[in-house]
Amino acid sequence: MGRYLFYGTFLVLVSSLCVAAPMPAIVQGPGHWTVEVKFEQPQQLVLPWGANGAARYWYTVLTVTNRTEGDVDFYPRCELMTDTFQIVPAGRNVPPVVFEQVRQRHQSRYPFLEPLEKVENRILQGEDNAKDIAVVWRDFDPQATGFKIFVTGLSNETAVVDHPVAVDETGTPVQVFLRKTLELDYALRGDPTLRNSVEVVYKDKAWVMR
Repeated sequence: MGRYLFYGTFLVLVSSLCVAAPMPAIVQGPGHWTVEVKFEQPQQLVLPWGANGAARYWYTVLTVTNRTEGDVDFYPRCELMTDTFQIVPAGRNVPPVVFEQVRQRHQSRYPFLEPLEKVENRILQGEDNAKDIAVVWRDFDPQATGFKIFVTGLSNETAVVDHPVAVDETGTPVQVFLRKTLELDYALRGDPTLRNSVEVVYKDKAWVMR
């Protein structure tokens, strides 16, 4: 079977086993880059939808600016993970009409807003080439009291570590490929059952290898 590269959920497993994952470099090495990113507070969007009456989505807007020394490849991926360990990939089960509603809501501030799924895979240098990106998730576990957003693709810094438990047919630990990832941490204030009135509270941000 050989070795496999596992993504995403490895961080949860590593944390549960109390195994320290590597941290991003404080000073980037030769050839490494990280683009600048700004982010809006996550918001809810509720739309009338079919026999169920309404469908709820969550979204944020990222502004990505390339201030590195050259144009860079850009393959972003965003996941939302609740404190109940539900992981929701951005864009999954999100119809195009949701982005249109987000675009209309923010047209005055972000006239060139793009959906995450259709962003070009290259960012040119300079502020004039900054990208405003709408990231949308379907509604998540109503019992959650907080969530984290993970954004990969903002840097080319990577690391390879041994899986804490998985091994191949020779007994050698399977290798896991990690990428420098932006982690945004939020709490939900209020009664989780009263979804419309729940307040999103920003807690912290960090760069992690995930």
